[in-house]
Amino acid sequence: MELGRAPNPPPSMTLTFEITQEWDGSPTGHDPIMITLSRSGNADSITMEVTAPFFNDPGNPGGEPGKPFWELWEYEVVEAFFLGENDKYLEVEFCPHGQHIVLMLNVVNGVRNTIKTKLPLEFKAKINAEDKTWQGVAEIPLEYLPPKTSRFNAYAIHGSDKKRQYEALFPAPSGEHENPDFHRLQYFKTVDYNVLLPDNYQSKLWSEVE
Repeated sequence: MELGRAPNPPPSMTLTFEITQEWDGSPTGHDPIMITLSRSGNADSITMEVTAPFFNDPGNPGGEPGKPFWELWEYEVVEAFFLGENDKYLEVEFCPHGQHIVLMLNVVNGVRNTIKTKLPLEFKAKINAEDKTWQGVAEIPLEYLPPKTSRFNAYAIHGSDKKRQYEALFPAPSGEHENPDFHRLQYFKTVDYNVLLPDNYQSKLWSEVE
């Protein structure tokens, strides 16, 4: 996998998103965060490519690049959520310094449960100090996606203390909540995963989850 150059599938096998708003719908005040999802041919993974401003706030978490890092959400990250049936969903987080975290979750009777964490995946990141941007490319195994994946949301976090900024692709309505929460599944939106996922897609990882 060459950093910054994801595979080039046909246009019909690519989904592109821009994060331009904070969690409550107000503008971010900086260049958009670009997320591209793609899949080439019969590949057993989805390529996620991120291009984003680099704030370096907070700084490097200190974990080994390319490896899972717990509580990565306390640092500068871009996140993607893939939601399937029965409120089962996958959360992936990527840091400009190369760390990542992957979580499988579900919601049962209003309670959020973490099913698996620190799942391995291939991820590389590169910081361009000159123009203060970073790029990341990850291969997300199809096996990690929940059954009948249909909805999506993406987020970004950066800044420290009172300057902490929470951003969303599909934000909550303005004035609806006092604080951000990226696990409000009601604000996720349907996307056309048919261009990415095979018709007979199934996940053994999720088969034993109620």
